[in-house]
Amino acid sequence: MVEEKRTLDDLKDLAPSVSVDEIAPVEPELDKLGRSYATGKRKNAIARVWVQRGTGKIVVNGRDQDVYFARPVLRMIMNQPFEASQRKGQFDVKCTVTGGGLSGQAGAVRHGISRALVKFEPPLRPVLKKGGFLTRDSRVVERKKYGKPKARRSFQFSKR
Repeated sequence: MVEEKRTLDDLKDLAPSVSVDEIAPVEPELDKLGRSYATGKRKNAIARVWVQRGTGKIVVNGRDQDVYFARPVLRMIMNQPFEASQRKGQFDVKCTVTGGGLSGQAGAVRHGISRALVKFEPPLRPVLKKGGFLTRDSRVVERKKYGKPKARRSFQFSKR
């Protein structure tokens, strides 16, 4: 059997039938109050996040972010999506967080803010996706196995 030489012209008929101009732009998903809603998750923490235009105030479980997340590192984690998209101080955030510890909750809020920002301003998606803020970090604590003191730790070996 003789192989035929193919060129790019042969592949033109395989082009998609829909042109780029016909694809509708993504519309923002806002509620009647002008907010976008998203859920963020990290470890065992779940955050429900509402984002709207404002002055940059972040309220977590009815308290200011400085009170709820006292460590500066946790506040920095929460504000990463705004810094990556250059929208610091332009949005107000209201969120409720349950489960997990403070570190997991800060990660859940970050995930929720990122998803809500994409719903509010769809053109921000490539920037936030590149920063890894839209990916849910699936790492969770490994369960404890029977016959062991912790998940992997074994009892000390005794030769005698």
